[in-house]
Amino acid sequence: MSDSNENSAAQFGRNETGSNGPIIPKSANEALRPERVPEPPKRSRKARSQVVIFLNFLMTVVVFVALAAAGAVYYAMHAYEKPGPLEANQNFIVRSGAGIIEIAEGLERNNIITDSRVFRFVSEAYLDNETLKAGEYEIKAHASMQEIMELLKSGKSILYAVSLPEGLTVKQMFRKLSDDPVLVGDLPADLPAEGTLKPDTYKFTRGTKRAEIVQQMVSAQKALVEQIWEKRDPELPVTSVEEFVTLASIVEKETGRADERPRVASVFINRLEKGMRLQSDPTIIYGIFGGEGKPADRAILKSDLEKETPYNTYLIKGLPPTPIANPGRAALEAVANPSRTPELYFVADGTGGHVFAATLDEHNANVRRWRKLEAEKAAEAAKAPADAATAPEAQ
Repeated sequence: MSDSNENSAAQFGRNETGSNGPIIPKSANEALRPERVPEPPKRSRKARSQVVIFLNFLMTVVVFVALAAAGAVYYAMHAYEKPGPLEANQNFIVRSGAGIIEIAEGLERNNIITDSRVFRFVSEAYLDNETLKAGEYEIKAHASMQEIMELLKSGKSILYAVSLPEGLTVKQMFRKLSDDPVLVGDLPADLPAEGTLKPDTYKFTRGTKRAEIVQQMVSAQKALVEQIWEKRDPELPVTSVEEFVTLASIVEKETGRADERPRVASVFINRLEKGMRLQSDPTIIYGIFGGEGKPADRAILKSDLEKETPYNTYLIKGLPPTPIANPGRAALEAVANPSRTPELYFVADGTGGHVFAATLDEHNANVRRWRKLEAEKAAEAAKAPADAATAPEAQ
């Protein structure tokens, strides 16, 4: 057989024995199928290493954790910056010494924030070494956690105020402090000396102690008195700070008009220089009622002028032993630098002010005029109810 026949036999059939035996024909599929499938390439030892497998696993975990962390951070920042659930403004108190965990839980408990953990962890990142301040804060409706954190960090808590006007005694000031519902704690057991508390409006946060306000008042009055005393007229007839405050307290009680205080101070200084008794009604009242003050419906009686007390300047010469109230800045400055007038007397003018006189005759005329005005006022007051009783009923 020729070579071409052999090749043709090899192409279209097979000889199982490899000899010149009979040729077994192949189908078309068998003819196209490779005689032997090639073996897959062997993995390298490096690819089979346990270290490589672990590093691949570790890389997968790191990528997963990074994605999860990025998702958590995105969620936390979104929750931290979005408007909160609060429907209306609400006060929130941060007690002294409270940590961020307690604050966060309190905010969530009061439905001011939605997630205390988000507030805590994100706030700690923002705060770094700063802290949230104690106090009472007004949280605005729908405030975000970030806005709340900034507010608590600023310390701009709600301020309350107690007003203690000029001319009150120490007992009267203590009564106002005791009645204030926001202040806490007891007042000092020992009353400060009369005249040593500064009249003013004092601002404070909820939880401030009453004793702290008293200490502020004492320190402020001491500084104020020393400041004004240093700039006093060197020719004043008062020789000590105590006398200076005592005279200022009398001026304070005699008039509530700022423009009159230097003139009233001038009258008392002129009297002291001439050795005349001061004859001040407020000193009589203090001698009878002390720091409690005269009841509003109690008039000064003629018999009061004759009661012997250390404060009755109708009977004693010079100044009383202590101040009769706590004078303010204006009265202290009026005494330190009074007007220079020859006046020795003054009496109410019936309109809230006073008329002044340099002589007794002028003063007596002024007194008669004042008494006439008072009598006319009394008559009008008595006539008013009578007119009301006789008035015809409205049709």
